[in-house]
Amino acid sequence: MDDEPTSGPRLRGEGLTLSYDQRTVVDGLDVTIPDAGFSVIVGPNACGKSTLLKALSRMIRPAAGAVYLDHAAISSYPTKEVARRLGLLPQTSLSPSGITVSDLVARGRYPHQTLLRQWSREDEAATVAAMEVTRTLDLAGRLVDELSGGQRQRVWLAMVLAQETPILLLDEPTTFLDIAHQVEVLDLCAELHEQRGYTLVAVLHDLNQACRYASHLIAMKEGRIVAQGRPAEIVTAGLVEEVFGLPCRVVPDPETGLPMVVPRARRTVASRTVAPAAGPAAHLSA
Repeated sequence: MDDEPTSGPRLRGEGLTLSYDQRTVVDGLDVTIPDAGFSVIVGPNACGKSTLLKALSRMIRPAAGAVYLDHAAISSYPTKEVARRLGLLPQTSLSPSGITVSDLVARGRYPHQTLLRQWSREDEAATVAAMEVTRTLDLAGRLVDELSGGQRQRVWLAMVLAQETPILLLDEPTTFLDIAHQVEVLDLCAELHEQRGYTLVAVLHDLNQACRYASHLIAMKEGRIVAQGRPAEIVTAGLVEEVFGLPCRVVPDPETGLPMVVPRARRTVASRTVAPAAGPAAHLSA
């Protein structure tokens, strides 16, 4: 490890083989996460997206290869040191019953505390700042159990931000949210990347949302990276069909000009046109 580079991107994986119970999910994968970018991993179910994110966060240990954080193997760091450099919002987050928003967000300060350094003014300031950024400060005294899905997701993001790590990993942050709350959470992520310089890595299922928000897109299939780069440079109808098996057209998003995936119609609109009913139901509106 003496010959490891001391410059370049802060987070990368090299020769990663990732397995569950003797079943290999990812085999020999190399990935580099651009600094201060918003990287989004997309791909079909069970292709290894979340598994890769867990490896990058040290939640699982590679069967082969290594993840490097700040130019050293992530396995070489103490757990708290990893948590001071990298924050993770898991796919499913469970809060203790009866906990308030402010108390949950404050738990993000745990990596910065020791037996000799308990709660401090710095911890208080970081907690308040995280709630201000995520627009949850007005919820501070509320019970997490009472919040809507969108509010809870912003609170969990506030807890991760309270860690004050420059790198954030988000595993399906919009799952179970309605479209308005999905956009709200992704707009916030974009602000963190564009205005505050965070490095974000997210797993998303919605390809059009990925194209709209990602500065760097990673398309996976069967445990390997098929393509990566800026969405405008790599997203084509051919790539979508190769990765997802979905015949489609890729057109400019009318709002952003970025790629927008439109699935091919199963039937023409004309063939779905239905004539007005002539039976008894037609007279109900008369």
